[in-house]
Amino acid sequence: MIETLHLAPSKFYHIYNRGNNRENIFIEEKNYDYFLRLWDKHISPVADTYAYCLLKNHFHVLVMMKTFPQELHKDVSLKPEARSLWQRAFSNFFNAYSKSINKAYNRTGKLFEERFKRKEVLSDSYFTQLIYYIHANPQRHGFVDDFRGYPHSSYNFFLNPENDSPVYHKVLSWFGGVELYEKYHSDLHLQLKNEREFAFDDVD
Repeated sequence: MIETLHLAPSKFYHIYNRGNNRENIFIEEKNYDYFLRLWDKHISPVADTYAYCLLKNHFHVLVMMKTFPQELHKDVSLKPEARSLWQRAFSNFFNAYSKSINKAYNRTGKLFEERFKRKEVLSDSYFTQLIYYIHANPQRHGFVDDFRGYPHSSYNFFLNPENDSPVYHKVLSWFGGVELYEKYHSDLHLQLKNEREFAFDDVD
């Protein structure tokens, strides 16, 4: 099952989760930035983020798990049956965000579904399609008419030449440069407008 897939170093994963009972996980605009700040604190030390999109009641990310930095796993057993460093980082992230939202909005109970879903990226074609799929999610769900203008995804990050991170260069290199990256998304944007269903029917 997707929920029991173990995270492993140097592998890519599509990770997604939604609000418990499909409730919103982002109540106000400021929650999106706070989510990303916590993500940077808890997840960036253990994974590189290649794409993301945050929507009212769910989110999608594409990550590559890092190898074990020595300073991070001094007290972590590396035996296969042990709870992984990566799993613990995600648990800490979800717990921190949930507690903050519950406190800020006087709510109780679970914010997210019980376990976050994860799917390993096993092919080059899926990697390419997944970046587009993540970016296109707001349009697919009817939040916007054109996902390219949606403010809570990584789409426009890769159009900004001032960005100089390794991930920025890797993604643009994968598509063959910024022009081809933009063209790939633009062509499929037009196709998506004329489709009633999306290719990734197994993903919420």
